[in-house]
Amino acid sequence: MLLATTDLRTEYEVLGMVKGSSTKAKHLGKDIMAFFRMIVGGDVKEYAELLQEARDEAESRMVAEAEKLGANAIVGIRFSTSSISQGVAEMQAYGTAVRIR
Repeated sequence: MLLATTDLRTEYEVLGMVKGSSTKAKHLGKDIMAFFRMIVGGDVKEYAELLQEARDEAESRMVAEAEKLGANAIVGIRFSTSSISQGVAEMQAYGTAVRIR
């Protein structure tokens, strides 16, 4: 599956918009560690891991939806995120499923 954030300069058939979403939360222990890191400053790796896991899962769900449509590529991919509450993040991935000819 070809994934691109831009359009392709080739002929393709548009199959429709596809999306994937993932909501992740860290357990209390990691949330406490993140709190202490925020006090002293620096990289908050607990939240970075949370976002990476959510991004990977959202992308996988988007790809699975495209495969169901018979796509061999997704163009115009975008990611968005929102914080639902402290330590809980939602990641969305979306794009246009296409079949390259």
